[in-house]
Amino acid sequence: MAVIQQFDTLFQMMQAFPDEQSAIDHFTAIRWKNGPFCPQCGSTKVYHFSDKRTHKCGDCRKRFSIKVGTIFEDSKIELRKWLLAIWLITSHKKGIASTQLAKDIGVTQKTAWFMTHRLRHAIATKSFNRPLSGEIESDETFIGGKEKNKHAWQRTGGKQGGSGKVAVLGMLERGGELRTEITPNLRAATVQDRIRDNVEPGSAIMTDEHGAFLGLQGDYNHHRVNHSAGEYVRHFCLHTNGIESVWALFKRQIVGTHHFLSPKHLSRYLGEMTWRFNLREMGEGSRVNALLAQTTGRLTYQDLIA
Repeated sequence: MAVIQQFDTLFQMMQAFPDEQSAIDHFTAIRWKNGPFCPQCGSTKVYHFSDKRTHKCGDCRKRFSIKVGTIFEDSKIELRKWLLAIWLITSHKKGIASTQLAKDIGVTQKTAWFMTHRLRHAIATKSFNRPLSGEIESDETFIGGKEKNKHAWQRTGGKQGGSGKVAVLGMLERGGELRTEITPNLRAATVQDRIRDNVEPGSAIMTDEHGAFLGLQGDYNHHRVNHSAGEYVRHFCLHTNGIESVWALFKRQIVGTHHFLSPKHLSRYLGEMTWRFNLREMGEGSRVNALLAQTTGRLTYQDLIA
């Protein structure tokens, strides 16, 4: 019976998986921790072949590997390289660029780009959905290039602030989890609906003076700091510094690591940062295993670029 390996450093991980079969055994132990099952029909009547890589369902009679039904399905990249990619994307606070990953594990940039997006797809399949409570900080930001840096044909003609950019809303539970999502606009109804979907009534909410937050007082204990008047902290605890630090981290990830990302895939990168932030107290190796535990769900290249 395969055993789930534990490791704390990248060197220890490579020692734990000296060959491809050891990596497969580790993934098998994680995916089948509650017993083997067929990815086609769900049957638990599974037969194992002597090569330790092929299995057969006793009901639907189909043969399969442990990768079928996961983001690794039909991938010609060995699982040891996938483990390296998982380590790098979960360990680095600002993620890793596909160009750098390609050099690190010896694949093409296109392959590395597809690999990182498959990992982001796995992250998205298990979202954090527990309602936030206690003290919550909420803030909005805009993601996108500056108008003055765009070609003339790309400029929208609006003001510098949010012109041509994507609006993103965040909610951070102090000492707890983070929720982030793209919002179609920053109207009060839209923003407050998002907050009510994610935050328990009666919680204390700290925001800035943006008009979209007006009206929360009835359901929440709402406090506002007036940034435009130079106020950033009141009574030592009324501030939005935590969620603003999250936005700073995400923007450094874009500018310093990826340099550019399209609005089409913005939600995937945002989900990656949020997942990594929410598991920040977890050990490096434990984060690798946590991602391996939620790799169910295939993503084809055509679906990604469609």
